[in-house]
Amino acid sequence: MTRLSQWHKKIVFLYPGQGSQKVGMGKDLLEQYPPAKKIFEEANDILGFNLSKICLEGPEKELTRTTNLQPALLTVSWILTKLLKEKEVIPQAVAGHSLGEYSAILAAEVVDFPTALKIVKERARLMEEAGKDGKGAMAAVIGLDDGVVVDLCKEIKGVEAVNFNCPGQVVISGDKEKLEVASKELKRVGAKGVIFLSVTGAFHSFMVREAAKKFSSLLDQFPFRDPCCPVVSNVTGEYATSARQIKDNLKLQMDHPVLWEKGMRLLISDGFNIFVEVGPGKVLQGLMRRIDKKVVVSNVDRIESVKKLIQLLG
Repeated sequence: MTRLSQWHKKIVFLYPGQGSQKVGMGKDLLEQYPPAKKIFEEANDILGFNLSKICLEGPEKELTRTTNLQPALLTVSWILTKLLKEKEVIPQAVAGHSLGEYSAILAAEVVDFPTALKIVKERARLMEEAGKDGKGAMAAVIGLDDGVVVDLCKEIKGVEAVNFNCPGQVVISGDKEKLEVASKELKRVGAKGVIFLSVTGAFHSFMVREAAKKFSSLLDQFPFRDPCCPVVSNVTGEYATSARQIKDNLKLQMDHPVLWEKGMRLLISDGFNIFVEVGPGKVLQGLMRRIDKKVVVSNVDRIESVKKLIQLLG
């Protein structure tokens, strides 16, 4: 492993969203990092159910329920963030993919953990309700330019291009039947694959607009502070540096596209060179390697990987 102690280190914490969860996440943190127990107990009290048991034991079907999954990812990501900061690994900027943006604003001290958890609890409830009719779906389109996907979606009413993740990967969202039509058309024009995602609704699209309006009103009830470091917004792909800016962007996030690649390229152009995915899975690590292979990207999902990161940073 090459140490980076001679580098001018500009560190970004990246936070994964829905789909990165796995049964057993947080187990070693609970066993070896004493603050983890207190944080999980606090989460259990706020949520009114045993989140730690669902994280550690599942079953997977229970963990992947939107109302369990979103608080679970936030909680595990927060424990890892606290541990990293205690080890003096401090980000100079943060970003999170969809749900992960709430972990990002927590890391940037815009809100405290109880507030972040209450917000995510409401977000998850509204999103689960929006997907109850089973009519919405999402799919990742592989191997086409963004413009081709956008143009084709414009021709099919009921489908939108919503997540611009990296070169050659765009997520589409909308009516399930229309997505099937779009899938065939996208393959016809050269897509290498169209992979339907394991989600319960057509998130980031017009199909969750009513839920987004309700969430926007709820968000006004929670106090935000100015961030201690820039937060890269999903909806703009730009920095948000004030409490008002961050809240306004989050009000739009649920039913607007995620401009992930744009945000990552902004960070790279500004000299950020170390990207740490804080949370389970390696989805964002994989996206970053497709965006720019030159930057250092690492994943922290357990105590052992925290130790490896500290060794890497020198």
